[in-house]
Order: sequence, then structure tokens, then C-alpha cells
Amino acid sequence: MAVTFRRDLYGPDHEAFRDTVRAFLAKEVAPHHQSWERNGVVDREVWYSAGRQGLLGPAVDQEYGGGGSDDFRYSAVLIEEFARAGASGLALSLHNDIVGPYLTRLATEEQKRRWLPGFVSGDIVTAIAMTEPGAGSDLQGIRTTATDRGDHYLLNGSKTFISNGILADLVVVVARTTPEGGSAGQSLLVVERGADGFERGRNLAKIGQQAQDTAELFFNDVRVPKENLLGEENRAFTYLMGNLAQERLAIAVGAAAATEEILDITTRYVKEREAFGRPLAKLQHVRFEIAEMATEAAVTRTFLDRCVTEHVAGRLDPVHASMAKWWATELQKRVVDRCLQLHGGYGYMSEYRVARAFLDGRIQTIYGGTTEIMKEIIGRSLLG
Repeated sequence: MAVTFRRDLYGPDHEAFRDTVRAFLAKEVAPHHQSWERNGVVDREVWYSAGRQGLLGPAVDQEYGGGGSDDFRYSAVLIEEFARAGASGLALSLHNDIVGPYLTRLATEEQKRRWLPGFVSGDIVTAIAMTEPGAGSDLQGIRTTATDRGDHYLLNGSKTFISNGILADLVVVVARTTPEGGSAGQSLLVVERGADGFERGRNLAKIGQQAQDTAELFFNDVRVPKENLLGEENRAFTYLMGNLAQERLAIAVGAAAATEEILDITTRYVKEREAFGRPLAKLQHVRFEIAEMATEAAVTRTFLDRCVTEHVAGRLDPVHASMAKWWATELQKRVVDRCLQLHGGYGYMSEYRVARAFLDGRIQTIYGGTTEIMKEIIGRSLLG
């Protein structure tokens, strides 16, 4: 957008990576996305293609085949381009930016050798299972249990709304290992495809992101080897809190890029679409609408780029990550709704990008912590 300041966030290497991502999206994703939406899941082959293009595991050490860089800006580039392409089915950011840090920071050397090469090649698709039917944003309410049986844990419980739930080969499960421990009694266990008692339920029907497999998972007396404990026992809550800032920043980055893309599409539309014998762009109300949205998007972009800079420097705190997440996702929801209105009846047609963006983007203010939870975090930091 012309009203946005020149961005200093990225260097030549990041922009070269952007070209790679765009080429991948054009060749491997765009031609197939409608088919994936009908099927409710992406083709497994696209994960292998992403691995071959170096889009998986940018922060994984080169020793295991990864990019070897902990520079989050590479992830931000990927997130932005996927958002601008409307490619909601292939959950690379979940794999790279949410599950990835648990494996790179907490896994033992033996676990890294076992899992990370497949993580970066696409042979291992990952998911994280936190949410339960009776515990959404309240991680302390988790009821899934893992009972110590000597050389293994016996895992019982269920999870829901799990992205990559159908395709996942490796699921990081949050389970209660000490019943009386509250949030201090939870651990991270890695459950692998084919484990006895591990069952996948429905590929859940959603109003948006139709190509993204979101499933129920069931664990019935699953024997999880002690070798699949990730990190230390009873420290899951600490690990989860430590990674949430990046998860929320990733969602915010995607929200800002999606906002800008839909606003660009709508700006072009109102210049071309005529009503009462002249382009919509000639109507003062339309110009004011575009002006307001462009200003909000530009202000948001400035804040988001600063948050990314702070995160790369290791200084982004949970409060500013929460600010970024709630503001950018609520802006996305608001702007897409107004842009759909400016499209008139055509905005309600699924063949138009703004209609799909309206449905795909609605989840943004919910997952990763709802807007209300974000405000609570911010409010507590200010008021105690």
C-alpha cells in the first residue's frame, strides 16, 4: 500500500526467500487449493514439496537438515505470503513456529535425531494437542492424564480443534502427570502415528479454512515410552507460556498481511465498479471508508514490524505479543467485513476472494488465545 512507510524489517536474503515462497505458492498451492477445500485436507505430497523447497524447519539446525537460522523474519515472510495468497489449508506456520520450538529447544539429542530430519523433509507432519472439549483457553483445566507405569506413561483423554489432526505423524500432547499439581503437574508427551489406542475422530466441519484438517483426537490407554517425554516432567505449563508470545505474534503477522491484501483488492474493485454512472471510488463515503482502513492498516503494520524486531532481538514480552494479537486480528475481522460490504452482492459470492477471506479469517480472534484473554493479560499487567 502506498500509504505504508518503507519497511526496513527485511534484508536481501529475506526478500530472496520471499521469491521462493511466492514461486512455491504459485506452483504447488494455488492450482490445488479448491480441490483441497472440497476434500477437507491438503494432499500429503505438498508437504514433501515444501520440504524440498526449504520451507520447513528454518530454525532447525543444519545438522538435521534445517535452515539453521533462528531469525523469525524468515517465518514472518512465509506467513505474510501465505496470508496474501489466501492459502489457509497448508499449516506450515503451525509446524514451524508453534510445534518447532518445542522440538528444537526441549528435545534430547536422541529425540532430535529421531524426529527433526523428517520434520524438515515433510516426512513428519506435526500437531500440538492442548485444547479439550471442556477446556479451551484454560490450560489449567486440562483433564487428559498420563499415569507413570515405570518405563512408559499410560495416556488417557481427548483433544479437539487440533489443526493438522488428520495428517499429523507426531503430536505433542499436553497431559496431566501429577493429579494434585494443578498447572505445575502437566507434561508434554510425544505421540506418534500408529500408537495403539491413539485414534482420530472427525475431520471437523468448519465455516472457514476448509482445506485445513482440524480433528478430534482420542487417547485410550496409549503407552507412551518415557523416551517420548519432551523436556522435564511437570514443566509443560512453563514451556507453553514461554512459546505463546511467538505463536501470538505469528497469528498477528498473518492478520496484518491478510488485512493489507483484502484492502488492496477492494481498492482496485471500487475503482473499477460503477454505480449510478460513475466508479464507486468517486463517492465520498467510499473514499472515507478506504482512508480509514488504510490508516488503521498502516498504523498496525508499524507496530507489528516493531514487534517482530523485538522478537528477533529476544525482547518481545507476552504483553506486547498479546497487544499485537488482539489488535491485528480484530482489525482483520473489521476490515474484511467492511470490504465485503463495499463489494455489495458480489462480496457474498464465494468465488470472490473477499467472501473467502471473511470466512477464513473469522477464527483469528479465537485461536491462539481469544481477544478477551489477550485483553485480560494486558489489563493484569497494567492493573495487577
